[in-house]
Amino acid sequence: MARSRRDILDWLRLARTPEVGPATFAQLIGRFGSASAALEELPRLAQRGGKAKNFAPASEQDAARELDQLEKVGGRFILSRDEDFPEGLAALSPPPPLISVLGKLPAKDMIAIVGARNASALARKFAHMLARELGEAGLVVVSGLARGIDSAAHEAALELGTVAVVAGGVDVVYPPENESLYRAIVAQGAVISEMPFGEAPQARHFPRRNRLISGLSRGVVVVEAAERSGSLITANYALEQGREIFAVPGSPLDPRARGANRLIRDGATLIESASDVLAVLNPILGRTFHVPETASPPAPQMTPGLEEEADRVRRRIEEALGASPVEMDELIRQTGADSSVVLTVILELELAGRCRRHPGNRVSWATVPAV
Repeated sequence: MARSRRDILDWLRLARTPEVGPATFAQLIGRFGSASAALEELPRLAQRGGKAKNFAPASEQDAARELDQLEKVGGRFILSRDEDFPEGLAALSPPPPLISVLGKLPAKDMIAIVGARNASALARKFAHMLARELGEAGLVVVSGLARGIDSAAHEAALELGTVAVVAGGVDVVYPPENESLYRAIVAQGAVISEMPFGEAPQARHFPRRNRLISGLSRGVVVVEAAERSGSLITANYALEQGREIFAVPGSPLDPRARGANRLIRDGATLIESASDVLAVLNPILGRTFHVPETASPPAPQMTPGLEEEADRVRRRIEEALGASPVEMDELIRQTGADSSVVLTVILELELAGRCRRHPGNRVSWATVPAV
């Protein structure tokens, strides 16, 4: 689809508007058909959801500044509607509205290799060997540019194809000691991000980064990971997305191996070489990405009487919400309302800052209303 600067700015403004996450973005585009139309409707929808003060979308000036800054360093935005948007990300439910890219994003099948930042010497050596061999087999290696396993995987795959997904702005090097590796990846592969240009990475950004790492990939290899580590978050996203999960076994005496060992107990494929990975992936390489059954419901189309019906059942829906996340399907079942009506009310509540979405197509109150 052809796009103008105006199209990019409208898409960027909607994506950068407070309270508009990927799921809300997809609902708005599905409902109104374009970013420009959605931007016009945002203040009214937020007011319907109970927003006390005026709702202001991200400004055109801020969007233009971000676009100019990205282009100045040789980067570009790829919108989720663009033909060259990565197929793996397009299959996510919901996909990220856009990504910023430095370098050239390869149009090839990818494999993620992740693991501990404080990795052992043997684990780093294995990650390096694995990335090299998978690259030679034609796969692009994806990782998160962190210390340890991520760095070893990127370094081994530099000449063969590698993509770094970062938690801050695409221009922000983190950790700082990886600046030379970052520059090399920009020159020989690609660095991508979902975050605004210049944004410093924060703890809450890393799960979104991990979701993109697994989403880009046909499978995720966990080389070494402690319990409750970011690598296990990436593996959990891979499970939700229908991707393959691989794990390298480690010593039960090493805390850094406990996460990978648990993945194996839970059904991940135990691997000892690149051939173990390829044996699983070869039958699916080049095929369309699978969309999980837990995909978010489609956005409600604007139909006569939709908002009137939403007003009629709004109180019933609000009473069914609580502090603990509830699945959207359960919310629809309990309220007895049509799915399009429930989605409309949730959309308005979220724009008003009163409702929060959670992984697994679940929602809760952002703050519990006073009784």
